[in-house]
Order: sequence, then C-alpha cells, then structure tokens
Amino acid sequence: MISRISGLITEKGPNYLVLDLGGLSYEVFIPACVMQGVEAATKPDGKISLLTYHYYQVEQTKSTPILIGFLYQVEKDFFEIFITVSGIGPRAALKALNRPISLIAKAIDEGDLVSLKSLPGIGEQRAKEIVAKLQNKVGKFGLIQDHAVGEKVVAKNITEEALDVLLQLEYKRSEALGMIKKVLEVNSQVKTTEELLNLVYKQKRDNS
Repeated sequence: MISRISGLITEKGPNYLVLDLGGLSYEVFIPACVMQGVEAATKPDGKISLLTYHYYQVEQTKSTPILIGFLYQVEKDFFEIFITVSGIGPRAALKALNRPISLIAKAIDEGDLVSLKSLPGIGEQRAKEIVAKLQNKVGKFGLIQDHAVGEKVVAKNITEEALDVLLQLEYKRSEALGMIKKVLEVNSQVKTTEELLNLVYKQKRDNS
C-alpha cells in the first residue's frame, strides 16, 4: 500500500499530477480543494511530497491501482470520513471535493443541503445522506484556515492534542488555549480530542 509519494512534477492537469521518482512516473489524482495548495507546497526544484490514498478501481476485466494525493493529513482524514457515506466512493469524492474543506464541513454541520448539492455529483438525496452520516462529526475540519494545515503529532492528553491541532491550523497559541479553556469550563466531561475539537468549532461558529 502506497501511503506517501515524493517526486518531481513533470505534468500537471486540472485534477492530477505526474511525478517522476527517478525514472519511474506515477499519476496521482488531486481533489480540487487540495490542488489549490499544490503550487505553494512545491519546492524550488519542482519536487513535491504527498500523502496518498491508494485503492484499486475494479472493472469487469481489470483492476487498476489509483493514487489520490493530499498535502496534509487532515485533508486525507476528511476524504476518508467523506467516503464512509453510502454511495460515495473514492472517485466520487475526488470529483465532489472542489471547495475548501472548511466550507464543506461547515455545510455538513449546519445541514446546508443547498451548499452540499452544489458539489459536483451530489444530488439532494446524497446530500441528505452526507448530513445524516457526518453531522456533528466534522467539527475539526471546519477549523481549517486557508489550507494552512499540518500533520497531527501525538500529544499526552486530549487538551494537548487539541492544542496541537489548532496550532497546526495556524491559530495563535493564546487564542487556541482560550477556545479550549472556554469549552472545558462548560463541558468538563469531554473524553476525546475529536469531541473537544467539535465543541471548539461549534463555539467559534456560534460566536461568529
């Protein structure tokens, strides 16, 4: 299973990159929401490093390996939770995720079917299924700021883990600590980092 790929960009299309790994080239499909950050993530020598989701597209007479690339772990995490919705496979998700992840997460959390239906390939029934499956589970993704995200580092407890995520999303330390403290003052029984981040997101949304 290919989990990460690094190479020289030799070709760039609207939804894919071709990477040369020293004589061996790989085509990597890129969601539009990720493609927006590719230029900034490309090194001066034209090389880039991507996290990948690797799966096999099965057809009647063949099975084709497919790579979908992401700049940051949080983008891959959202992709993986998005494809848990019935009827949305990797290829459908690749097509649908053409807006910033934070906006898609906000639409899911608020049950905004109009916004979700505007995503390519997502009709009303599928939008309802997305909300039913993912509402109240995508709060941390709504905290992403302008694709400025980073990979999560394991911390000692949920407060430190939540702080680490918020810092990687480029919130100032004082701001992040303040948001966490305010949530914990009224929700002292929070048990997981995911729950804490969801509550931080809801607090931020309600105050905006």
